[in-house]
Amino acid sequence: TSLIERGESSPTATVLDRLGAGLGVALASLFEPAAEATTEPSPLARVADQPLWTDPASGYVRRAVSPPGVSPIQLVDVQFPPGRRVAYDNAARGEVHQQVWMIDGVMELTVGRTRWHLEAGDCLAMTLDEPIAYRNPGTSAARYLVALATPTMPNPRRTT
Repeated sequence: TSLIERGESSPTATVLDRLGAGLGVALASLFEPAAEATTEPSPLARVADQPLWTDPASGYVRRAVSPPGVSPIQLVDVQFPPGRRVAYDNAARGEVHQQVWMIDGVMELTVGRTRWHLEAGDCLAMTLDEPIAYRNPGTSAARYLVALATPTMPNPRRTT
């Protein structure tokens, strides 16, 4: 972890999953920029401003599509290389719901002990309360959209 803290190494998705579990937050929330106290969150996230991250172990690329801090729903666009796999073993996520909608290619998702084969157009809904593994068994990159819904967050625009 000291290499990661110094910016000399990029953490893998598995390491970030463990960190999120330790903090009691969803993996996607680790990619949100820190909120500035003086600025109200914008409801618009321009594509040029959407952060990209590449998992150094699997090579998958994730783009955080949603504007941060304005909704309990987060959208993530993922490009997953062929023949690669990533597993998230930590299941302690509380009431986080997730849907995976396949745009291109194929993916195998193992949720707990159940394996699902997804093709373009398929959508799988799950609760993040058990281990999940993603694998691209195809010969080309897969692309899918992940939608996460977390427990209701306070409305930053509402005053009391």
